[in-house]
Formats: sequence, C-alpha cells, structure tokens
Amino acid sequence: MYVAVKGGEAAIANAHALLADRRRGDRSVPALRLDQIVEQLALGVDRVMSEGSLYDRELAALAIVQARGDMIEAIFLVRAYRTTLPRFGYTKAIDTGAMLVERRVSATYKDLPGGQLLGPTFDYTHRLLDPELAAGGDVAEPLQRASEAEAMPRVSAILAREGLIEPDGDMPQDHIPGDITREPLEFPMARDIRLQALSRGDEGFLLALGYSTQRGYARNHPFVGEVRIGEVELELDVPELPFAVPLGSVRVTECQMVNQFKGSAKAPQFTRGYGLVFGQSERKAMAMALCDRALRATEFGEDVVAAAQDEEFVISHSDNVQATGFVEHLKLPHYVDFQAELDLVRRMRAEHDARENAGRAEEKREAAE
Repeated sequence: MYVAVKGGEAAIANAHALLADRRRGDRSVPALRLDQIVEQLALGVDRVMSEGSLYDRELAALAIVQARGDMIEAIFLVRAYRTTLPRFGYTKAIDTGAMLVERRVSATYKDLPGGQLLGPTFDYTHRLLDPELAAGGDVAEPLQRASEAEAMPRVSAILAREGLIEPDGDMPQDHIPGDITREPLEFPMARDIRLQALSRGDEGFLLALGYSTQRGYARNHPFVGEVRIGEVELELDVPELPFAVPLGSVRVTECQMVNQFKGSAKAPQFTRGYGLVFGQSERKAMAMALCDRALRATEFGEDVVAAAQDEEFVISHSDNVQATGFVEHLKLPHYVDFQAELDLVRRMRAEHDARENAGRAEEKREAAE
C-alpha cells in the first residue's frame, strides 16, 4: 500500500467508503442479486470464470458486482480468491468428443453427422436496441426445447479418416501437464502450457491478434472446422479406487480451426488451431484457435514475421491482470522518481544554457579584439 503523504491512510479509507457508496448507487433502485447476474449476464460471468481460471458462477457474479462491472477488476478478484483455495488434485483430461452439445456449427461442411445446431447465438440477430427489454418485457412463454443435448462426433474426424488433417496431438504416457498457476513461465514453452496461457488471456488482446492474422500478418488461412458449446463431465482419479470418480460437469466452448497445409506436395495435410474456454465464449475460443495456429509457425518450419507468431510477445502480454497492474500502477505516487528526472532535465537545460552563454561571450570577445 502506498502511504506517501501525511493523512494517506485516512484518505484511502475514505476512498474505499466512497467506492462502496458508488457501487450501491441510488438506494431507490433495488440492489442486484447474484442470481440475476448469473442468469441474465451469463456471458459476462463466463468471461470472468474463463480468464479468472475458476469455474464458479456465483463467485464470478459477486466479483462483477464488487468491481462495479469492470470485467478485468472482476477477473483480478477471482484470481486472488483462487489462490486461497486448497488443491486436491487434477481431474482427468475432459473428452470434448463426448460433450453434450447445445450449439454446434461448422463452416467447412453444410451437411455433417448430427447436423448444425444454431443454439443461443447473436449471429442472426439484428443489431437494433430492443425497447421491450428496457420496459422489462420478456418472451411470452419459456421456449420448449426441441431436443435434449446430445453427444456428437467432431467434424475434424471426417478429415482425419482420409488423412487430410494432421493427427490430433497425443502426449507421451509419462508426460505431466504443466500448470501456469503454480509454475513460472519459461520460453520456449510446450503447447499444453501455451494453450493454458491463451485460455485465460485477455479476449480483446487475442481477438486483435487473431484479426491481424487474417490481414496478412501471419501465414494463416483458416476455416472454422467446428465451434461447439456444451457440458462435459469431470472425473478425478483417486489412488484408493480402481475407477475415476465423477465430480460433475462444466460448460465449455471448443473451437477447432482448419488451417493451411503441412507435409509434402504429394501428401499435403491441413493443420489445426485449437481453442477451449469455460462457458459460452465463441469469440474468445476462435481468437485463441487463430493465435494457437500462428504460434505453431516454428513447429511447421514457417518464417516468424508477425507479432501473432512471436510466442514470447503474445504470451507475455496476453494476461490482462498483469497488464492492468503495470499500466495502472502509473497512477500511484512516483514522486521521488519524477523529482530525480525533473532535476536531471533542469541540469541538462542549465548546462546547455551555460554552454550557449559561454559561446556568446567568446564571440563578443573575439569581435572586440
């Protein structure tokens, strides 16, 4: 805590009190309940869970309220809380092929096994403000589900059967996945570590980088093989038991990009970009998949010529909590540093003026002679 001037602690306490007052707002307006945020601001909750690395809708909703809607501050709060939780172990890798799919679209095949499921999406809505929502309007009746969620094979399996896409990566049996929440980042990094960092990276940053790859700033030509949203089951291996214990399910968004080729002219194959995030966040999963493929440039022997292909640049700057800390700390007192630089500038100007005056004096003396 910075307490650089007399009365600093009292000022900080008053600032906290004012923040709490502004957070509550007009007392004549009913206070927000967490269940309202969970149910009606679900996409914001999903982003906080994903970039906060903690799957808990109620805690994410609480963080949004506490942060007054500042999403990065809410993500910071969730991450800070996460560090206080005990760690019991690691679940088995989720099987997204067995996902109970609510939404599933592909830009590569019109007709595919299981069909296209539009699900809840803004893709086909008109971007017009709805005055009925402002008036508290709602649909007349709850929608009836046409069908229950179901498991569907991945679209990439269609290409894989013909050997037209690189194999889905298999890790060695003795490989222990890394954990960026417990181990410092080191470059270059394995793909599993890189995907973790991308998964909780800032959506806006990754979106901009993904967009840059579409504008020629990376060797990338993608098709959305599939975007799917649904529930996947979590299982935990318990040493005392001969079987995995189901813990429940989580909602995730997965994106598989189909990208340009690798291999020889005789047997070229499509390559992959991959994205997986908590909740419903297609834009983030797609941006993640675009960046993942761009960051595989070295793996495929491609020239690294764009920012999106530079692993250290992307991963070091994708974390919005770290970025916020570095940018916002500039608001805090830097009196000593500034006074030192101010003194340096004054001395430089004084030395320059002294040289100028000495030069003019020399010119006058020479003229007088």
